[in-house]
Parts: sequence; structure tokens; C-alpha cells
Amino acid sequence: MQTRTLLSLALVLALAAARAHGADASAPVLPTADISVESSLSAPNDQFRAQVYFEATDSNPAELARKVNSTISQAIQTSRAYPAVKVRTSGNNTYPIYGKTGRNIESWRMRSTLALESKDTAPLSELIGKLQQTMVIGGLSAAPSPETVKKAEDEAITNALAAFQARARLVAAGLNKKWKIKHVSVNTTGIQLKPVMPYARAAMMAADAAPAPIEAGESPVSVSVSGQIELME
Repeated sequence: MQTRTLLSLALVLALAAARAHGADASAPVLPTADISVESSLSAPNDQFRAQVYFEATDSNPAELARKVNSTISQAIQTSRAYPAVKVRTSGNNTYPIYGKTGRNIESWRMRSTLALESKDTAPLSELIGKLQQTMVIGGLSAAPSPETVKKAEDEAITNALAAFQARARLVAAGLNKKWKIKHVSVNTTGIQLKPVMPYARAAMMAADAAPAPIEAGESPVSVSVSGQIELME
């Protein structure tokens, strides 16, 4: 008796599942509309990065290393007076200089680079001005800090989602339909460092001890929202 009851219950469940499947199969497919919008904001460049380097040539590798390392050590010591500026070594390259025959090494050239980073232009500008007495500016760039980028992106996302809904209402109203979101995707664009001083100009200023001019400017932050809505009666 128990076995027969279980078989009956299984048959009932199977029939119910079949009816449900048939109901799903016969359900009308709703028309859809693809929508895409974009929102852009300007974020202030509040994070600055610079590279300064010292390069020298000497026939004596040991003397060359002493000269370059001494200059870099002095630059690091000078940088300690500016706690708002983060300083780190960014590269140290040495390579031979060959004579006319291309077989004999006549001398050696060595370059050592420091990377500087700060959110405050005043101490960075002053430090660069001092380092220029012995070093060369290899590059100077600006970009929004991660915190600033996130704040701008959050605002842009809010604006883009509002624009997406407004566009969806417009499309649905034009077709005399109600609507609901089927799916939506949010994409953000990355921020690239913006050069604030051309390389050639930076190199020419190497002998100038005046503070390096820094123009912060702004960078665009863009967000795109795309998705699909279902149109209903």
C-alpha cells in the first residue's frame, strides 16, 4: 500500500510539472528595447607625480657609481624636509659606451631616478625646484586621487541610472507600454595620468632652481549604463 501511494504522489507531481512547463512554453514573449546612456563629470587632479634623475659618465665604474649614488643620497636627504612628498627610487641603469671600433669600452654611463608623489602642489613644486640644481625632471603628471575618482564615479553612476530610467520611460510612453528592467550593466572608464609639463621643457629647466610651475587641471570621469527593458501592456 505504501509503495502504491508513493507512485501516485510521484505521478501527481510529474503531471503538475508538465502543466507548469506547458504554461511557461505558452507564455507570450514580451517585446524588448535596448537602451544605452552615458554620464561624464570633471574630477579635479589632486594627485601629482614627478620623476627626477641624475646621469653621469666616467671611465671608472667605481667613481661613476660613487658620484651618482652621492647625488641621489643628497636628493633623498633634501626630500626629507618635505614630508608631504613621498619619495622612492624608481630605477638605476648602467651601460657601456664603446669606442669608434665598437669593440672596446671607453667609458660607462649611469642614470638613477627618483619618483615623487604628493597631493599638495606647493611642497612638490618647491622640492623639484631644489632638486633641479643637480638633477633633471624626467616627467610631471597629474590625475585625480583614488578617493576623488570614486566620489566622481558614484555621482556619475547616479546620474547615468537616472538618465537610463528617463530614457526607458520615454521609449515606453512613445509605444503606449508599461515597462520593467530586464537587465542593466554599469561600466566606468579609467583615469590616465595627464602630463602637466612637456618632457623637453622639463629637461631644459634642469638648471633653474625656482619652483617648478604645476597646473592641476581636471580629468573627465565617464560612466556608461546599458541594458534592456521589457515592454508590457
